[in-house]
Amino acid sequence: MKRLILATMLSFLILSVRGQGYTMSGYLKDASNGETLIGATVLIKGTTQGAITNVYGFYSLTLPADTYEVEFRYIGFISVEQTVDLTSGNQRVDIELPEESQQLDEIVISAEPEDINVSGIQMSSNKLDIQTIQKMPSFMGESDVIKSIQFLPGVSTVGEGASGFNVRGGSVGQNMILLDEAPVYNSSHCLGFFSVFNPDAVKDVNLIKGGIPARYGGRIASVLDIRMKEGNSKEFTAEGGIGTIFSRFAVEGPIAKEKASFILAGRRSYIDIIAKPFVEELDNGAGLNFYDLTLKTNWNINENNRVYLSGYWGKDNFNFDEDQGFSWGNRTATLRWNHIFNERLFSNFTIYTSDYKYLLAFGEDQDNEFDWSSRVKNFSFKPEFTFFINPENEISFGGETLYFSFEPANASGVSEGEIIDFSLEQKHVIESTTFVSNNQKIGNNVELEYGVRLSSFALLGSGKSITYGDTTPGTRKPVVGVESHNKGDLMQSYHNLEPRFAMKYQLNDYSSLKASYNKTSQYIHLISNTTASNPLDVWTPSSNNIKPQIGHQIALGWFRNFGPDNNLELSAETYYRKTLNQIDYINGADLLINEYLEGDLLSGEGRAYGLEIIAKKNTGKFTGWVSYTLAKTELKVDGINNDNWYDTRYDQRHNFKAAVFYDTENRWSFSANFSFLTGTPTTFPTSRYYVGDYAVPHVAGNERNGFRIPNYHRLDLSATLQGKTLNKKGELKKYHSYWVFSIYNVYGKQNPFSIYFSQDNDAPISGDPISTQATQVSIIGTMMPAISYNFKF
Repeated sequence: MKRLILATMLSFLILSVRGQGYTMSGYLKDASNGETLIGATVLIKGTTQGAITNVYGFYSLTLPADTYEVEFRYIGFISVEQTVDLTSGNQRVDIELPEESQQLDEIVISAEPEDINVSGIQMSSNKLDIQTIQKMPSFMGESDVIKSIQFLPGVSTVGEGASGFNVRGGSVGQNMILLDEAPVYNSSHCLGFFSVFNPDAVKDVNLIKGGIPARYGGRIASVLDIRMKEGNSKEFTAEGGIGTIFSRFAVEGPIAKEKASFILAGRRSYIDIIAKPFVEELDNGAGLNFYDLTLKTNWNINENNRVYLSGYWGKDNFNFDEDQGFSWGNRTATLRWNHIFNERLFSNFTIYTSDYKYLLAFGEDQDNEFDWSSRVKNFSFKPEFTFFINPENEISFGGETLYFSFEPANASGVSEGEIIDFSLEQKHVIESTTFVSNNQKIGNNVELEYGVRLSSFALLGSGKSITYGDTTPGTRKPVVGVESHNKGDLMQSYHNLEPRFAMKYQLNDYSSLKASYNKTSQYIHLISNTTASNPLDVWTPSSNNIKPQIGHQIALGWFRNFGPDNNLELSAETYYRKTLNQIDYINGADLLINEYLEGDLLSGEGRAYGLEIIAKKNTGKFTGWVSYTLAKTELKVDGINNDNWYDTRYDQRHNFKAAVFYDTENRWSFSANFSFLTGTPTTFPTSRYYVGDYAVPHVAGNERNGFRIPNYHRLDLSATLQGKTLNKKGELKKYHSYWVFSIYNVYGKQNPFSIYFSQDNDAPISGDPISTQATQVSIIGTMMPAISYNFKF
C-alpha cells in the first residue's frame, strides 16, 4: 500500500512538469506589523482564476504569459490592485495590505468584501479572528479562545466547569487541538473556566468539524488549529490587561528590523494572593492559581527560507496545604523551517514536542501520604510540501513520524512509614502517517479536493500484553493470560487507509453547494467516566484489547451571500457521523492506577447526525451571528442499556447561540451573547431497595442516560470604552487603553451541571418509608460582573 501511495505522489509530480506559462508567487502581510496573512485571496481580475495563501501566508499562481491586473484581498484590510507582467518570466510579488483604518498612496484601493465562504471549497469549518474573540463577552471579562468557539454551530459543552468542548457529538478526547502544530492535551485553566491560549499571542483560530483535509489526522471529531503571532517586525509594541482574576502582559518587536522578530506573552492569576490576608488556610501553603508563558520568534533568512521557533509553558495549582493538592500543565515547543524550492514548490519541515503532566498528592504527614502523577509526552518530525501545478491543480503531500511515551501512573503510598509502590509500566508508541491530496478546479463551477492518508500504529515493549476472557456483557472481564515483552518488541500494530473528499459546485456568484466525506483514525484514548472531562483523566494508547477509534463523516451544505455589499452570509449544513470502537465503561469502572484497566472498558458503535444553520453579518455598526443546531448523538454497546442505542452524555438536541456586536460613533462599543441548550442526558435511579434503614438506589436493566437535566440558557453583556486616541495637538497617541465592563449570566440563571439523589439526614421512623431527595448542582448560579483595564503602546 505504501508503494501505491508513493507511486501516486510521483505521478502527480510528473504531471506537474506539463504546466505552462509563468508563475507569480509571494507572501501577503499586514502592513502595520509584518505578520503574514492566512487565507488571504489573490484574484486575477476579469477571470475566475485565483489563489489563497496557506497557513504561512504564501501563495503561488501559474498563468499563461501575459500582463494581469491582480487584486489582493483579506477581510478587515483594504484590498490592493497591482499590475503584474508575466510576459518575460516568473515574478515574486510580496504584498503588504493596510488595515481599513489606514490609507495608501500610489496604488488602487478596493473595498470589496471577502466571499470565501461561498467560493472556497472548505466546508464544516469556522474561523474566528482575534479581534472578534476579544469583543465577545466572557467569564470575568477575559477574552477566551475555547469559550468563543463554543458559540459556533455544532460546538457545545456539558456545562460550566467542564474542560474542553464537544463537536458534532464527539467527546472531548476526540478533538485534535494544535498550537503551532504541537498537540495540546488539556486546553483548560481553572477546571474549564479559562483556556490555556493567551489571546494576546494568538493570530488565527480555525475549527474544522468535517471535510478534514488529508494533512490532518489523529482524532476523529475535529481539528482546532491555532496559530500564534510571529511578532511585530517593524517596531516594538507592548499590550496587556489587569482583570478581576488575572493579569497579562505581552511584548513584541523586531530583533532585526523586517528580518527577525519575537513575541513574549505571559499571564498569572492572583486569587490566592488577594485572598491571603483574609483566608487563614493560605498561610499553610494552600493556593489556587495558574500561569502560562508563550514565546515565538522567527528569522527571515532570505526570500526562500524562514525559520520559526515557538513554545508554551503553563500550569494550574490547586493546593489544599503545602503537602496536599493537585496540579496539571502543558509544555510545547515547535521548530519550523519554510523553504521555497522554486516558484511552485513550497515546503515546511516541523519538529515539535508536547508534554502534559498531572499529579495528585494528599496525606497527614510524611509517614502517611500518597503521591500520584501521570504523563504523556510525544516527539514528532513532519515534512510537508505543496506543489502549485497550475491554477487548476494544487497538490499537497508529506508525512509525519511521532513517538509517544505514556506514564499511566507513577504512584507511591506511605502507611505508618511503610512505602508501597503502585506505579504502572510506561507505554511506548510510534505512529507514522503519509498523505497526498490534490485541489482541482474543473471549469468555472466545480472544485474538488481529494486525497488519502495512510496511518500506522505500533505499540512497543517493554511491557505486558494482557489477555481477557469472555464474560457477561457489561461486567469486568477476567484475566486469562499475561505475556511479557522485551524493550523494542512489537506488541501490537494497526494500519488504516483514510480517504478524504470534498466538492464545491458554484451555483452563481452568490451561492454554492458543497459536499464532503472523510474517514479518520484515532490511536490514543482519553479515559474518563466522569460527568465531564477533568485534568486527572488518563490518556492511554491502543493495544491488543483497545482497538483504534474509526470515524466516518459525510456532510452536505448550501452557502449563500446576500446584500448589496455581499456582507450577509447564510449557510445550512447537514451531517452524519459513524464511529467504530468507541470506548465506554462498565458500571463502577476502576480507572485510576488499575493495571487491569482494559478489563473495565467496553467498545461500541456510535452515530451522530444533525443540521447546522448560521446567519452572519460582517460589516456595519451591527455585526455578529445567530446559529442553530439540531442534533442527536447515540452509542450502542453490548452490556449497556439492554444492548439498545442510548444518548451520550454530550447529546444536545437543540443548540441556539447568538453573538451580537454594536460599534457607536464615539468611543463606546457593546456586545451580547445568548445561548440556549437542551439539557444533557444523565442516569437516574429507576428503583430502590432497602438494607436496614438505608435506601439503596438501583438502575433497572442497566439503563444508561435515560433522563435529562433541565435546559441551559444564559445571557452575557459587555461594554468597551476606548481611551482617547489623539492628544491635545490632534496627533495620534502612542499609548492606547480601554476599559471592558462585563456581566456574565445577567439574569442569574442557576443552570444545572448535575443532579444527584441522597437520603434525608433525619433518622427514619419505624414503619414509614425512607425519604430521599434530589439535589441540583450549579457551578455558577448568580450574576458575575467584572471589569478589566487593557492597554497597548
